[in-house]
Amino acid sequence: MSHPEPRPLTLSARGPLRGTVTVPGDKSISHRSLMFSALAVGESRIEGLLEGEDVLATAAAMRAMGADVTRDEDGVWRVHGVGVGGLLQPQAALDMGNSGTSTRLLMGLVASHPITATFTGDGSLSGRPMGRVIEPLSRMGADITASPGGRLPLMVRGLNPAVPIEYTLPVASAQVKSAVLLAGLNTPGITRVIEPVPTRDHSERMLRGFGADLRIEDGADGKIISITGEAELKPQHIVVPGDPSSAGFWMVAASIVPGSEILIRNVCMNPTRAGLITALKLMGADISEIDAREMGGEAVADLRVRHAPLSAIEVPPALAPSMIDEYPILFVAAAFAQGRTVARGAHELRVKESDRIATMRIALEAAGVSTIEHEDGLTIEGSGGELLPGAAHIASKLDHRIAMSMAIAGLGARRAITIDDVSPVATSYPGFFGVMESLLVA
Repeated sequence: MSHPEPRPLTLSARGPLRGTVTVPGDKSISHRSLMFSALAVGESRIEGLLEGEDVLATAAAMRAMGADVTRDEDGVWRVHGVGVGGLLQPQAALDMGNSGTSTRLLMGLVASHPITATFTGDGSLSGRPMGRVIEPLSRMGADITASPGGRLPLMVRGLNPAVPIEYTLPVASAQVKSAVLLAGLNTPGITRVIEPVPTRDHSERMLRGFGADLRIEDGADGKIISITGEAELKPQHIVVPGDPSSAGFWMVAASIVPGSEILIRNVCMNPTRAGLITALKLMGADISEIDAREMGGEAVADLRVRHAPLSAIEVPPALAPSMIDEYPILFVAAAFAQGRTVARGAHELRVKESDRIATMRIALEAAGVSTIEHEDGLTIEGSGGELLPGAAHIASKLDHRIAMSMAIAGLGARRAITIDDVSPVATSYPGFFGVMESLLVA
């Protein structure tokens, strides 16, 4: 998947933001809905699928391994699955583009099937280590040959039957947890994952919904998730709720731009994903949950966000797993708060699409924000609601969340902030800048 020509963008203070927005479908749930539907016997229907490049890479991979994946004109996706154990040998390398989620979860699927798959990706993904997934999958019997440093390109030769294992997660990672559980789907016996620190639980919820024998219990060392292999998944009708990570950009934008008031519809409120809302409320953000309800086994609500002065906090480290993707936009909120915010506990940011701690420190400092970099986060001296100096040129490092976060920062900058390349935003939120314009002129 070749990277498009760089698309620079320049922004400065505008506003207020007013109106209603429906964010794209949740990326984590979208990936899993395609994968699990491809493993069911029969036709599943998916509404609200995020049609960003990352999720489309998953759809292409499932087609390459035998599933019939189509999109109707009304936006509904239909997947005719091959059944657990029925994945076919792909005829070419699986190009994951920029999607770490696709790569790690699909490695788990392939690991217990009698097929061999080669995974490739763009420059950003190829720099991300896969060792944390390679280690447990190798214990299950998969033969994995990776590039130096455990990176892409890599080849997975699945073993069938694979070996069930009991695996304690050394780091809080929903992707590693999910990869082991997905390998366990086609492995005889019971595969167990012990999770000392809770992470997003979309895989567990959805696997149960598809009919997998999955049990969760509390143990001495954390949550024990057990899945019985050689499962038969039943097709489902899935409605994907709005992505809380995408909603986070508008929550912060409305919070920092005076006079703003927006309504964000159908946001997934899964407790393992709500860390940013909790942190922003601790800072004084005016966020109201409206019409709380359930959609496809997930808690959902509309969010009304009004401008409010933010105050610095020490972010509770326990929130990190439930907001790991939202740290970049939280850093932006901290840049406008009154006082010094300390946001730590996020070691995982070092191995995302970019080193998000270092990249955000450099970007914020270029925009006139005083920061201190830690191994696991940043300390940020806020402006107290004043405009940032701006006059900055920002390197997004091919990272969609860096590009979107600094675009929001630009809405509160006295002088222009120029982002070198916003084209990576298409990986998760293709309509982001169109939505921004619609909210600014409403």
